[in-house]
Amino acid sequence: MKKHVLITGASSGLGKETAKVLAENGFAVYAGVRRAEDKEELEKIDSNITGVYLDVTDPKSVENAYTEIAGSTKNLYALINNAGIALAGPIECLDVEVIKRQFEVNVYGALRVGQKFLPLLKGGRIINISSMASYAIFPFISPYSASKRALDIFYNSLLLESKDPELKVISIKPGVVKTNIWNKSLEACEKIFEQIPENYHKKYEKEYELLTSNARKNNTKGLNPSDIANLVLEVLKVKNPKLSYCIGADSVFANIISHLPQGLLNLLIKKGLEWRMKR
Repeated sequence: MKKHVLITGASSGLGKETAKVLAENGFAVYAGVRRAEDKEELEKIDSNITGVYLDVTDPKSVENAYTEIAGSTKNLYALINNAGIALAGPIECLDVEVIKRQFEVNVYGALRVGQKFLPLLKGGRIINISSMASYAIFPFISPYSASKRALDIFYNSLLLESKDPELKVISIKPGVVKTNIWNKSLEACEKIFEQIPENYHKKYEKEYELLTSNARKNNTKGLNPSDIANLVLEVLKVKNPKLSYCIGADSVFANIISHLPQGLLNLLIKKGLEWRMKR
């Protein structure tokens, strides 16, 4: 029998590629989308893909998706929490509403879906697409970093509290991945910067330029979405997956240096940031 998998945020990028790879390898994939055209496009890729309308920020949408999926299977082998956004800005003047929006998708949305679908996941697996940013060593993207750290903490607590001895929760922490999240992040970052008080524009001008420059570069460098999709496939196939996977040299490096004493780590990051802004 085919194993059923639900992927959130499957309209494009990493989610879409993961749906494709899993479907090609015999999984029955429920691909969470928010638009009719995305559903149609995904279902054309492989007959093993079924598009499901799913907005993780909308409780009614999650409820409807659960009803639809529970009507066709009583056993979901895996939930892949992939839906996410990346917001950034200096904490000194960042509107708290921006941070709320970041958490609404990356944290509350992932928890909302996990709680709802847990009855179908008996003995199953929850894979969270986290990030190397979860090591919290990247200034000016603290909303994104904090959301990914929170995602890992909440789901690790779920694993500890679970009465299902066979449930497995896995965090995948990619480094930079070539996806359209960077273009979306750039658009959001521009709006955020426009909204901060005028007196902060000059103060953080160089940091903003560095942030946007990095985002543009990340559209064309780093891991391919297929690298992460194939790791997800491996995690679904292996009998005893690890709790956490770093993928990409930058993610491995972030993990290593995150273990340094906080004072030393902060000093190195600040010096590195100063050096990069002078280049």
